[in-house]
Amino acid sequence: MKKLFLLSLFIIGLGFAIFNFKGLAARGNYDSIVLDFREDVPAAQIAEKLSAIAKQYHVNPYLNSEFSVKDNVYIVKGDEKLLKALKKSDLAKQTESIEPNYLYYALEIPNDPEYSKQWNLRSINIESAWEETKGSGVTVAVIDTGVSRVPDLQKTNFVKGYDFVNDKVEADDDNGHGTHVAGTIAQSTNNGYGVAGVAYEATIMPLKVLSAGGGGTVADISEAIKFAADNGAGVINMSLGGGGASELMQEAVDYAHSKGVVVVAAAGNESRDSSSYPARYPHVISVSALGPDGEKAPYSNFGAAVDIAAPGGSENGKILQETIDYQTGEPIFAGYQGTSMASPHVAGVAAMVKAMGIENPDEVEEVLKKSALAVKEDPLNHFGAGKLDAAAAVKLAAKGQITFRDFFRWLRENGYLNLRFWFDGGAVALLPKILMVLGSYLLAWFLRNYLPGWTWGLNSGLIFGSSGLFFLRGLYVYDAPQWPFRVLGSSIPELGNAIQGTSALNPIFASVLIPLVLVALLLGNRSWKWFAIGSGIGVASCLLVSAVMMPHVMWLGEGLWARAFLIVNALLCFGLSRLAMQGEKQTA
Repeated sequence: MKKLFLLSLFIIGLGFAIFNFKGLAARGNYDSIVLDFREDVPAAQIAEKLSAIAKQYHVNPYLNSEFSVKDNVYIVKGDEKLLKALKKSDLAKQTESIEPNYLYYALEIPNDPEYSKQWNLRSINIESAWEETKGSGVTVAVIDTGVSRVPDLQKTNFVKGYDFVNDKVEADDDNGHGTHVAGTIAQSTNNGYGVAGVAYEATIMPLKVLSAGGGGTVADISEAIKFAADNGAGVINMSLGGGGASELMQEAVDYAHSKGVVVVAAAGNESRDSSSYPARYPHVISVSALGPDGEKAPYSNFGAAVDIAAPGGSENGKILQETIDYQTGEPIFAGYQGTSMASPHVAGVAAMVKAMGIENPDEVEEVLKKSALAVKEDPLNHFGAGKLDAAAAVKLAAKGQITFRDFFRWLRENGYLNLRFWFDGGAVALLPKILMVLGSYLLAWFLRNYLPGWTWGLNSGLIFGSSGLFFLRGLYVYDAPQWPFRVLGSSIPELGNAIQGTSALNPIFASVLIPLVLVALLLGNRSWKWFAIGSGIGVASCLLVSAVMMPHVMWLGEGLWARAFLIVNALLCFGLSRLAMQGEKQTA
């Protein structure tokens, strides 16, 4: 019995928390309140009411703007205490809504002081993408000249890589190119220093295949690709290329693809209708470069082999990241340009898409292409599928997904993980329902000597009579009418106000009448009589909780008469249920 009781409460509570998003009010910051008067209320009456509010609460209501005259929207400075007082006053009869004037903020802008110079990140809508993911949990292999841990990479996650040029574990950079590329992917961000990176919570795997002079062999690059695939990389970036096809490298790319790795490469900087290798291989995303004006950069390759375009910079605006001075080895902030700079933008967004749960590399590529900003007039295929859009890619990757991360983010954003929420009235929509369920089981416990056992009928009646399927009250399907869900989510006493759309209980439903009809109809049925009995007990619990917490009955108001009506009918429902069980003790 105890286990069944606890399981019922758990299922109800969990269902309510997951589905009743609308019913549980969002927690936000505000310092003023919106009064939206009905449009049919005369201006003189509004003025009179505002004057009364000003006098009673010592505030100064004012019109929100000159455009608010038509809609009668006024603002009054105040906190939660004033909000509750206004909602309980007769002002509610003349307004469409009385609600917090919540403060909204710009999307996340990192505190890196040079971020304002990174036009490239803003051009791919990175700030909106950061609201969903920053690439955590995904490793990006940077196959390049190596990566040096400059100050603005100190807080970036790294895993062990390899130097295939010098055959050693430490893959330090002696050119600057690879460190710059790694910075675009995952420069330490929000560290109050330098610049930002695309997927700054991703992990970098440094793989050196190019010498200080910038050259490297097909054999080293192919080994690096397989190394990355075998050591947990989810994405590979290759800001490098050449003119000769290689079966060895093609085999390595295919191997990485078969291991679930997304491979991204630069299209090349010869300004010709072609892509360099490895960008030309199947299973490689070939990236062309955009300038600050959103057009193809003058140097960028283009043509049929290009899959997508991303910021690569030009003389009018380069890609700024921290790297090293190839002559001294010292850290510097430098602006580079090239398809080498465009490719890591795509690799970073690919990591973000992977972090959203898209594992298959073909699906990741499809997300990147479908979400790209298409260019209608592109006869020479300068842009491939279009211009990289990080926000759209992340949104598309998340489409149709409901994950535990989403659920807990929703809990956090709405304040439910803050203990203050549960003590300051924030759970007002939830607590009465839980109390009604608990109360119905408590009343049934008082009658335990008369009960034959916790049957499905009794349990169903207790839950239905006391709370209804209340987790359905916030479940709305597109533009379907909401009242069926309000009805399903209502207890018996609430059925009247659910249909009529008011907060006041209808005295016909909030009485012993319906339990009496159920008992009269079902008393002769051995199984269904327990549903009727349970409903009577549930209604008694619902009426008692309503009498204590929210006594509001049509035609009786919210005062003593409403409370007395609810208590008397609760006792009648309890007595009816007990009467219906007469003789069960002897026959059970």
